[in-house]
Amino acid sequence: MITWILIILIVAFFVSRIIPVKGITNITVQEAKNKGKDKRVQFIDVRTPGEYNGYNSKPFMNIPLSNLPAKIDTLDKNKEVVVICQSGMRSTRAAKLLKKHGFNKIYNVKGGMSAWR
Repeated sequence: MITWILIILIVAFFVSRIIPVKGITNITVQEAKNKGKDKRVQFIDVRTPGEYNGYNSKPFMNIPLSNLPAKIDTLDKNKEVVVICQSGMRSTRAAKLLKKHGFNKIYNVKGGMSAWR
């Protein structure tokens, strides 16, 4: 019985990581690039400053994931937000954090900067 409960909890944990959160949309690099000229969109790169300085793209401003909670009030909740990292893992966490803080239109770039190049 305990084994089944443990298995169910583990499965639920992994399913919760895979199922997208309502209000967060995964987009391709091309879709993100198409939004690049839109002034109503905020672009956030949540990689470390070292990663950002090594390679970045014009519309993205660097707010490392570790600093995002402290900087969240500097962002406009009424604008769309495109979030990117190196592979998509940190940006997924950032997108969920933004959602918890009342942002409604959040886009996570699938594959991150690895796919951007």
